[in-house]
Amino acid sequence: MRPETEDDLSELLKAAQGPLAIRGGGTRGLSVAGEALDTTGLSGITLYEPGALTLVARAGTPLAEIEAALAAEGQRLAFEPPDLRALLGTRGTSTIGGVVATNASGPRRVSFFGACRDSLLGVRFVDGAGHVVKNGGRVMKNVTGYDLVKLMAGSHGTLGVLTEVSLKVLPRPEVAGVLSIDGLNVAQAVQAMSAALGTPWEVTAACHTDLSSNDQPSTQLRIEGMAESVTYRLGRLKDHLARFGAVDTATSETTDWPWFRDVERFAGGAGDVWRLHVKPSDAPGLVARLPEGAQVMLDWGGALIWAMVPQGTDLRAHLGPFPGHPMRVRGSGNGIPRFHPEPAPLAALARGLRQRFDPRGILNPGLMASAAWT
Repeated sequence: MRPETEDDLSELLKAAQGPLAIRGGGTRGLSVAGEALDTTGLSGITLYEPGALTLVARAGTPLAEIEAALAAEGQRLAFEPPDLRALLGTRGTSTIGGVVATNASGPRRVSFFGACRDSLLGVRFVDGAGHVVKNGGRVMKNVTGYDLVKLMAGSHGTLGVLTEVSLKVLPRPEVAGVLSIDGLNVAQAVQAMSAALGTPWEVTAACHTDLSSNDQPSTQLRIEGMAESVTYRLGRLKDHLARFGAVDTATSETTDWPWFRDVERFAGGAGDVWRLHVKPSDAPGLVARLPEGAQVMLDWGGALIWAMVPQGTDLRAHLGPFPGHPMRVRGSGNGIPRFHPEPAPLAALARGLRQRFDPRGILNPGLMASAAWT
């Protein structure tokens, strides 16, 4: 099924007799039981006002089309959506609806830009009963009402099928300043990143890898803006972090960080890939407890750990309970769920929401409760 309009989608959902597998660009590699419902027919930018920093697009619009339109006006999506096709070994074309449905957010999430949900102004979607729902607005001053906007971000199509999203966009910076410190262990790297993020110099990325192109650990920080401002702030940050060792700095017109954003280091690797959301101060201890041979990359100042571990490893069982949650991003078999089991109170709340928005349980059933792999 490939509806071309919101009304078509509404009629399809009203008439559905069984479970539906909601599919956008097919870049996530997920497989859900049910008849495929392709959202790519709901495509096109419906409103773009560069002066108002606002863009509205149908959910099936390719992300590349949106980024091209923004680039032509010197603007961008501030939350730096990742492209995980190489990591997951998938093809297809990423859509803006898929980005929102997964709340896909890159290194800038650690900064004042926030996640994808923080750039959302409004959404339109069709719930499991076929009702068209709209929430929020098309411009910043019109965002009112209950915050279903943020509820839909990260719901993975289990509460409704997105048809249109409204986004706040921002100017593209002139340059990026990069500060790097080599040779730090994970504990030292988290200390350095925390020290940097605590300054007024507006760090927009704080990342660490246990193995860089120089065959040693590397901690990297990013500052963005006008060239003169970046140079000044980079110098101040360098002085502030001198206690951690030799600090190198550089500026570049390239402001995105695909190596960290897209987890390029693990693309094509043989292991399973997990992401752990943790308190930065807990990251060193958790990394030390990973299975032998594990490889790691840290993002968001240590709040996000990417780990590549031997195939078939149940990292939840290996680590045991800890504050935070691990998600299996790449891997197959062994019945290991993709999503971390929810605590009982949260699970009850989630069931109530699904019952309200999808009373027949037909939208991506079981996706966020069990393994779902191709």
